[in-house]
Amino acid sequence: MPVVKKSVKAKAKPVAKKTVRRPAVKKAVTPKAPPERPGAVLMSGKPATVIGEEVKVGDKAPHFKALVGSWPGLDLWTEVDPLELTQGKVRVLAAVPSLDTSVCDLETRRFNAEAVNLGEAVQIVTISADLPVAQKRWCGAAGVERVAAVSDHIANEFGIKYGALIKERRWLRRAVFVVDQDDVIRYAAYMPKLGEQPDYEAVIAAARQVLAA
Repeated sequence: MPVVKKSVKAKAKPVAKKTVRRPAVKKAVTPKAPPERPGAVLMSGKPATVIGEEVKVGDKAPHFKALVGSWPGLDLWTEVDPLELTQGKVRVLAAVPSLDTSVCDLETRRFNAEAVNLGEAVQIVTISADLPVAQKRWCGAAGVERVAAVSDHIANEFGIKYGALIKERRWLRRAVFVVDQDDVIRYAAYMPKLGEQPDYEAVIAAARQVLAA
């Protein structure tokens, strides 16, 4: 009888499982809190805490957003970047606690008078934590037209970036900066006491020096 050979079925090779790689989940980066500097300024004779690092001569001036209180040609509450808006000019940035205080009133009126002599190549900007409507009212009553006033009230962006935000009152400490046409800080002065006025002659001399360079 013929021998019937049984067919041998080949064993199926095990199918390798595909490794599914899941995309790595990026952890949210928590923004680093700005430093706090207790006792950095005297307020009513008592030490107060300032938020943010001070800027210095030679630094690139930090850009910041603020709200218009009084600026010719711009509407109230318009959000602006003052440095971007004044590119090509020499900028004097004057930080004050509140336009409704006597020293701030005196300072802003003085800078408004100086702006006439400095001419259109220099833009003086006063920054405070006042509401834009309060800035507009004060500028109108004081006849201040050559100094632009912007509010740091909502985001405190200027105060933090320039090391000028007073923690206890959410005011700005008094400080003045001269920024050249390339956004480099050429003069920087922080008043050690809230009620102390800036050295006007030094500020104007610095602005003129930048203009002449």
